[in-house]
Amino acid sequence: MPEGELYRSAPIAIEKEWIDYNGHLNMAYYNVIFDRGGDEFLAKLGFGPAYAAERKLTIYTAEVHICYVRELHLDDAVTVTSQLIDFDEKRLHTYNEIIHRDGWVAATAEVLSLHVDMSGPKVGPFPADILPGLELYKQAHSRLPMPARVGRAIGIKRK
Repeated sequence: MPEGELYRSAPIAIEKEWIDYNGHLNMAYYNVIFDRGGDEFLAKLGFGPAYAAERKLTIYTAEVHICYVRELHLDDAVTVTSQLIDFDEKRLHTYNEIIHRDGWVAATAEVLSLHVDMSGPKVGPFPADILPGLELYKQAHSRLPMPARVGRAIGIKRK
């Protein structure tokens, strides 16, 4: 269970096919990295492959806001940190960062996810046995600073 620290994924290597004609990681693959690291965090919360296979319940992404902070290249290795910001009976609000092995932030992703009954598919409430684990993570992660990029909106600021 959490100790008031961010969840950190296993290391993820940049693959050659992910590099675009500009010589850096194509924007689509930041999503792949967030997905891989985020799946590890979801499994820690109780929503892994066995959860989907056995219960026919899963997590779908409803909305993502990505900020591309710094370029990644072929020889880079990264991890994804995840923080549970909030949850209600059917939704998860998480914040994730791609962290380069040297410690700098390459990108951030704020994510709103839905709990889905795959028989519909339709959005449905979390089972009662999942809620205590979510509450533990929420309490532990609430002791962390709120990330500056949480809640940002896209737009052009006019004077």
